[in-house]
Amino acid sequence: MRAYDCQDCGGAAFPEIHHHQQPWLPFRYSTVDYQNILSVSAGTMPGKHVDDGASEPCRRCKENTAVLVVRSEPLCRDCFTRYVHTKAVKRLESFRVRNAALDHQRKFLLALSFGVSSVTLLHVLDHLLQTQRGKTGRTGFAVDVVFVEVPGATVLKDGTLAEAQKAYPDFGYASLPLHDIFLQTSDPGLSSLVPNLIPEDSSSPSEKLTSLIASLTSATARADVISTLTTRLIVEHAKATGCEGILWGDSTTKLAEKTLSETAKGRGFSLPWRTSDGDSPLGLTFNYPLRDVLKKELVSAKQASMSSKNTTIDDLMRNYFEEVETNFPSIVSNVVRTTGKLETPSVPASKSRCDLCSMPVLDGRFGIHGWGGDQQDGSEVLSVQTGPKLCYGCTRSIPQNTTG
Repeated sequence: MRAYDCQDCGGAAFPEIHHHQQPWLPFRYSTVDYQNILSVSAGTMPGKHVDDGASEPCRRCKENTAVLVVRSEPLCRDCFTRYVHTKAVKRLESFRVRNAALDHQRKFLLALSFGVSSVTLLHVLDHLLQTQRGKTGRTGFAVDVVFVEVPGATVLKDGTLAEAQKAYPDFGYASLPLHDIFLQTSDPGLSSLVPNLIPEDSSSPSEKLTSLIASLTSATARADVISTLTTRLIVEHAKATGCEGILWGDSTTKLAEKTLSETAKGRGFSLPWRTSDGDSPLGLTFNYPLRDVLKKELVSAKQASMSSKNTTIDDLMRNYFEEVETNFPSIVSNVVRTTGKLETPSVPASKSRCDLCSMPVLDGRFGIHGWGGDQQDGSEVLSVQTGPKLCYGCTRSIPQNTTG
């Protein structure tokens, strides 16, 4: 089966199913077409396609014609599908039916952004649940899906979430605006970050979010705070709906990006919780089923150029790793493996926490001097600290006039 260039978006498509005509289909098992699953990101194509003039056989099945090259291995569509499924399912061993109690259905929340990775994970989970049900008559877990509407992000086409629900009807779906974070949490510290909020109850959640974002002075700060609030909203929604954990669609590449960007932003202390499977200090388990899959194995996206003024630390890390993984994928994997070896400390319920990211702060050492290596660094600073309690990383994002 040969791939061709779509005349509308320039992305690769398959002759049988044009991805602009049928962007969402209830893909099942061996009939899966990842190009359609990824069509929400127009102008993308899975992996690296074999040149049109080539007719190299699939390295694994030896029968079909290869359409993708994955880690130097030419694969047909079916073998590529099995490759991704196998990588993800290996990370979900504890989700097997034999590990599920008969009188209790475990439920997890999938954070769906409609990016290539989270959409792929949506399909993988659906496939896994269908397989479990077909073999045993029941499933080892249930899944809810949440999409957070982030201000300034690319607006989805009307009906996209409904189409996803139609394609994968076994999940519960919810769409939340980011400003709902001020409704879902009773944390007074979060509202204290909003500048000029007098009286507090007179402002709507939307106005609070707009005011907070408008007070941030750099693109990195805005992106960081929005990302942090998005995570907190997803966590609060998971707790409110009875989920015991969250399934994140982060690929190996994304986790490597996060490792360096969070370190650069002063939040390296939280890496064991932000990049590894297991308990998080937010009261839920975090799971990363696609942590062994490179982003380039799912999609080669056409990146729009951006001015240096609007480039964030996250953008720099994303561009760096997307370039590195093309020729040196082992570097990306090694970053994630190394981070995975970090010890995850236990966190007492009474531990001091950051008002923004809600991560525990060692010895309550809040503020810019908490980790800055400054001469004022130390417990002496704690006695004179006023205003919101922020970890070192969040202090760098929230301007001084906001933090009191």
